[in-house]
Amino acid sequence: MTPAPRILKARQVIGKTLIFRDAMPEDATFILSLRTDEKKSRYLSTTAPDLDAQRSWLQRYATATDQAYFIIEHQGNLTFIEGGNHIPFDIQRVYYLYDVPGGAERGGHAHKALQQLIIAMSGSFDIVLDDGKDKVRYHLNRSYSGLYVCPMMLRELDNFSSGSVCMVLASNRYDEDDYYRDYAEFMRARWGGA
Repeated sequence: MTPAPRILKARQVIGKTLIFRDAMPEDATFILSLRTDEKKSRYLSTTAPDLDAQRSWLQRYATATDQAYFIIEHQGNLTFIEGGNHIPFDIQRVYYLYDVPGGAERGGHAHKALQQLIIAMSGSFDIVLDDGKDKVRYHLNRSYSGLYVCPMMLRELDNFSSGSVCMVLASNRYDEDDYYRDYAEFMRARWGGA
């Protein structure tokens, strides 16, 4: 007679960003919340909304050898940026915009030589780029992507969500002489004319 297959329990399996670990009685509240939620439980077996029963089941499971019941934990993500590799400049300055009140605008200027990568580290906001002929609006809301802004491009930031954080990686240190703060002066420098 062939013995029935057994599932050998692993304490945990660790990947790059996920950990699979045995479900424990301490997880009963979380598991029950999933199993009794109409949307989240579509592919889970049904159960009564009884926390003590869920906890008892998990205690029995802890000694079982014929099944595996895992909790999957996300360990977060890592995004990195290398100056001169991922972006076309070496990073000389990093700054953040945060606690921007609703309805406020930031920017409203152009740079003569500065290059920037603008990233929504948290929340979201819009960037309007103006080359003096066309205006284009970009919505940033992911911390793993950014918008490259070349020199001689007027930029305005607005539509900040609550709790948003804007990180800017810049090619040069702060230099007031690099700014065009007057639109007419920017247009003359960009396209010539009187």
